[in-house]
Amino acid sequence: MTAAAFATAWFIHLLAAASPGPSILMAARTGVTHGFRSGVWLCLGLAAGAAIWALAALFGLSLLFHALPTLLWAFKLAGGLFLIWLAVKMWRQADTPLPQVSGAAAPGLRPGASFRLGLLTQMANPKPAVFFGAVFVTTVPPGTALPWLGLLLAAIFANEFLCTLAVARAFSLAGARRLHARAKGWIDRVFGGMLAALGARIAIG
Repeated sequence: MTAAAFATAWFIHLLAAASPGPSILMAARTGVTHGFRSGVWLCLGLAAGAAIWALAALFGLSLLFHALPTLLWAFKLAGGLFLIWLAVKMWRQADTPLPQVSGAAAPGLRPGASFRLGLLTQMANPKPAVFFGAVFVTTVPPGTALPWLGLLLAAIFANEFLCTLAVARAFSLAGARRLHARAKGWIDRVFGGMLAALGARIAIG
């Protein structure tokens, strides 16, 4: 693998990581609701999920989905339903006030819970599976040495982590949190509605 091929694969994934989707939406919602610290752990989970999808694609996941299209359909349905379930939880809790905490700090989630939410959100989204299986692997020459593959996986992790972290940070700022505190019901319903729409699109797409 040449440096130019690596740069191409890295840049294509960077564009995909920065595009709107469940990961970006969940990073924004976690940042504004639970603060930047919880957002960091969520983004680590999202990045780990992206690396897992890339590793699976490199080891032939796309071939499996091509040979068993019903498996891909079942996976998309399950992933879409999971995202819709998260959306329903957001909607039902929209009018529940957040716990009062000292200062301007947002009520955080436990690191493990944040990481797990990020990982499950990423793994429930078939968009990375399709991207890595249909687009990403075509930029990786056959027979690429293990050190290059390891560097690619590290770059994918970094892309996903930094893109979602930037969103989580922006939404964790005091202004965003004050707006959320004033209009939590409407904002959570908007987040929930968008996530439900993405889940439905994935499930029936």
